[in-house]
Amino acid sequence: MPIYILLSTLTDTGVHCIIERPSCLREISMDIENLGVKVLEQYATLGQYDFVHVIEAPDNESVARVSMELIARGNIKPLSLPTISLNDFISRLSMDRQP
Repeated sequence: MPIYILLSTLTDTGVHCIIERPSCLREISMDIENLGVKVLEQYATLGQYDFVHVIEAPDNESVARVSMELIARGNIKPLSLPTISLNDFISRLSMDRQP
């Protein structure tokens, strides 16, 4: 199943939620899974993005739905990135070089 990266930043509402109730961070993963995708990993990060979720989803449309649902809830602004495994990427590059 395809793997996606969700990079997210907190909104002002999200910051207040975390300050008042830090456990709401776990609810984000549960919300994502309730939308039909599997959370493989999640990390808090320093820098431009506040969190990284590594998810498994059946297709781009499922991830788009997750992103829109998360935006609508008002706590985070996600950026969705589809991934290609390194082996598949190398294989594709090698195929394109074959005569």
